[in-house]
Amino acid sequence: MAGGVVLILGSGPAALKAATWPRNAFDTILAINNAWRVRPDWDLHIHPEDFPPEHRPQVRQPGQRVITAEEYVPVQNNLGGFVYAGGTMAFTAGYWALGALHPRVMAFFGCDMVYPDAGKTHFYGQGEPDPLRRDISLRSLEAKSARLQLLAASLGCTCVNLSDAETRLTFPRASLAELPSISAPETPPLSAPLAREAELGYFVPSGRYWKEESRFDPAEIDALDRLWLDALEGIRP
Repeated sequence: MAGGVVLILGSGPAALKAATWPRNAFDTILAINNAWRVRPDWDLHIHPEDFPPEHRPQVRQPGQRVITAEEYVPVQNNLGGFVYAGGTMAFTAGYWALGALHPRVMAFFGCDMVYPDAGKTHFYGQGEPDPLRRDISLRSLEAKSARLQLLAASLGCTCVNLSDAETRLTFPRASLAELPSISAPETPPLSAPLAREAELGYFVPSGRYWKEESRFDPAEIDALDRLWLDALEGIRP
């Protein structure tokens, strides 16, 4: 499964559109939480520790695999940990795929993290708006998106958003037809935000950063978020 184009499929209202996409558009399909229900030919399913067992796939086809915290926490720690990366499964899935699969392209769909006051919040109806909870790691979804995008670029991977809806993601938009021809990303200058992360030392090896939240200064995280957003602006045309 390593390399190529990885579809990271979330549970946003538009996710069902992916049910009819050609399988050969992707080398790997990584489904987050309930998104495994969108199509039966997913390769990988990723979920947090508190994801209800009854909502997990009960039957798996040959080759399908489930990614749990035991596997994704060490990978995400190697790329900076959850406080900096953002404690939502869309970003966790991206970091795990980046560190474990080394893709050329990570194509996100159903991960826009926009939750209307009325109507569907997820493809299956009303769901829990995970990124909107009070969380020290999610003060700026755009900054967390920029961090993933820039770290991926530094490793030769391009992040794109296949959605055409309102989004909190900073990734450039792309269509299915464009995926084969997406070029390698520009290598971004990351010394400033990475150096600041090292100085802050907001690192929790277990991944359970909420248990140590009292030692994290929100003002410092906001300042760091601005560094990541500034770095992204530095490479945008």
